[in-house]
Amino acid sequence: MPDQLDLQQLGINLVKAAYLEGDFLLSSGQRSRYYLDKYRFSTDPLLLKPIALGLAGLLPAGLNCLAGVELGAVPLVTAVSLETGLPFVIVRKGAKDYGTAKLIEGVLPVHARIGLIEDVLTTAAQAIRAAQLLTELGATIERIVYVVDREQGADANIRAAGFDPAALFTKTSLGI
Repeated sequence: MPDQLDLQQLGINLVKAAYLEGDFLLSSGQRSRYYLDKYRFSTDPLLLKPIALGLAGLLPAGLNCLAGVELGAVPLVTAVSLETGLPFVIVRKGAKDYGTAKLIEGVLPVHARIGLIEDVLTTAAQAIRAAQLLTELGATIERIVYVVDREQGADANIRAAGFDPAALFTKTSLGI
């Protein structure tokens, strides 16, 4: 991690801004007593900038493109793009039925070597689907980096799908 990033303080600030308690249904279909509202950290420039710096530090060398899944990862991949100077594509969850009807928005380079950016992962199903789609289109996914691992299978599922995961924070490291 770069020296100018205080990861411990960033984790404290992230929890303070985004941690909610209650009864929540997650995109994985699981229920949870807590929720990390990604929009509370991805729309705040005082949190987004250091998160982007941290995610950029998890990316391997040799990438020529980034990718993010709509909608939640778009601010994150945009910020990491600005931090690294790498272009990015957006992976849609489904093709539009108008316009270009693309699943990938932006320009996917030939022989793309991609860092896939995600937000808060439980099982990583959407991240894995996006990585598989990009792979089918000829890209190589060098690493899937994400802000928080809820420690409910995401890391193991990403590895089982043949990809390399790296989380900026885990549920444990955030103390939740």
